[in-house]
Amino acid sequence: MKIIVALLIFGVIITFHELGHFLLAKKNGIVVTEFSIGMGPRLFSKVYHDTRYSLKLLPIGGSCMMLGEDEVNDNEGAFNNKSVWARISAIFAGPLFNFILAFFLALFVVGMVGYDPARVVNVPEGSAGADAGLQVGDIITQIDGENVVFARDISTHFDFKPIKSQNPITVKFKRNGEKLSTTLIPSAEKRYMLGISYAPDSQGEAQITLLESSAFKDAGIKNGDVITAINGTEVKTSAEFSSYLESHPLDGSALSITYTHNEKSNTVDVTPRMTEWYTIGFNYNQGYEKTGVFGVVRYSISEVRYWIETTVKSLGKLFTGKVGADELGGPVRIVSELGSVVDAKQDIGIKNVIILLFNWGILLSANLGVMNLLPIPALDGGRLIFLIIEAVRGKPLNREKEGFVHMLGFIALMILMVFLFFNDIKNVFF
Repeated sequence: MKIIVALLIFGVIITFHELGHFLLAKKNGIVVTEFSIGMGPRLFSKVYHDTRYSLKLLPIGGSCMMLGEDEVNDNEGAFNNKSVWARISAIFAGPLFNFILAFFLALFVVGMVGYDPARVVNVPEGSAGADAGLQVGDIITQIDGENVVFARDISTHFDFKPIKSQNPITVKFKRNGEKLSTTLIPSAEKRYMLGISYAPDSQGEAQITLLESSAFKDAGIKNGDVITAINGTEVKTSAEFSSYLESHPLDGSALSITYTHNEKSNTVDVTPRMTEWYTIGFNYNQGYEKTGVFGVVRYSISEVRYWIETTVKSLGKLFTGKVGADELGGPVRIVSELGSVVDAKQDIGIKNVIILLFNWGILLSANLGVMNLLPIPALDGGRLIFLIIEAVRGKPLNREKEGFVHMLGFIALMILMVFLFFNDIKNVFF
C-alpha cells in the first residue's frame, strides 16, 4: 500500500509537469504526438485531434511528446518551426506548473494547520538577544538581509550559514506593528553537544538532522533516523527526547541511544563533544497558528517560496562540496520516507498522515520545478538556455549540435540516476 501511495504522488507531480508542457504547446499550435499518464506499456489509448492520449502500466510519471522537438520536421506544427517565444513558453510551462501545483497543495496544508510565525517566545536575561533589545512577542522579519516569514526560516538560515564567530548579526523585527532593527552579537560558550537538530516541541517522532560536526554521525546514525530510547528510557516524541536532555544535562559521559533506521532498531553509544558554541540568545515559536483566508493565500505563496529557496541553497552546498555525494537521495529513498509516513497512520491518525503527504507533495513538486530549470542539457533548463541564445542571436544554433549536447546530457542524467539508485539501496537497506 505504501509503495502505491508513493508512486501515485510521484505520478501526479510528474503528470502535472507534463500537463504544463501540453497546454502551452497546444495554445501555441505545436503538435503533441502523445500525452501519456504513467510509463511502460499502454493500457489504453485514444487518438483525438492528432494527439494520442495514453494510460500506461506504471504510475510513476508521464510524458508530453511534441512533434519535431528533437528532429527536423517540415510540418507547420512542429516544435522547431514555431517562434522562439512559443517554444520558450511550452518548455517553461512544465516547471511553472510544478510551482502552481505546490501552491495548491500548500493551500490545503496551510488551511488545515496554519503557519509557524517567527515570534520570539523567550529571551533569557543577560543573553545576546536581551543585549540586542529583543522582547517576547517580537516578530522576526529579516536576518542579515534574508527575509523571514516562518519560524523555520530562522532555523534554515543558520543551518546554511552556521554562526562561527561573534560577528554582528543584523536582525529586523516588528513590535506592536512598528518596524525595528537591531544588531545582535552572538554569545560564545563551550558545552557538550550531540551535533543534531530536531523539533524540541513536536509531538511527532524524534527524527534528527545531523549537523556538520556530529557525535551521532560518528556513531553511525544517519540523517532522518528516529530516536526511540536514550539510556534505556523510551522516547516516543521529539518533546520527550528534549525533556530527557533538559533533565539530564550532558557531561561528556557516553549515552546509550536506540534508534530506527529503515524500520530496523539499533543501539549505539554516543559520546557528546565539548564544542565551542555560538548562540543568538532567544527562542522562537515552534508551533502553528491558524490564519484567515487572505493569510492562507499569502502563507501558501511563502510556503512554495520556502521550498524553492531551500532547494536552491541545498544545490549550492552540493556544488560547493559542503554536502557529500553519499547524502544525495533518489526515488528509492523518497519512496522509503513516504512509506514511513503512511506507516505512521496508527500513531498520528489518518488526518495527520494526509497532511504530511501533502507537505511532501509541496516539497517534491517545488523541488522538481527547480531541478528542471537547472541549465543542464536534456532538462528544461538546458533547452531554455539554447532558446534564449537563439532569441538573443536572432537565429538558432546548429540543430544537430544542439541535439548531440542534449544526448550527452541525457546520458549523464542516466548515469546519475543509476548512482542515486545504488546510493539509495545502500542508505535505505544497509
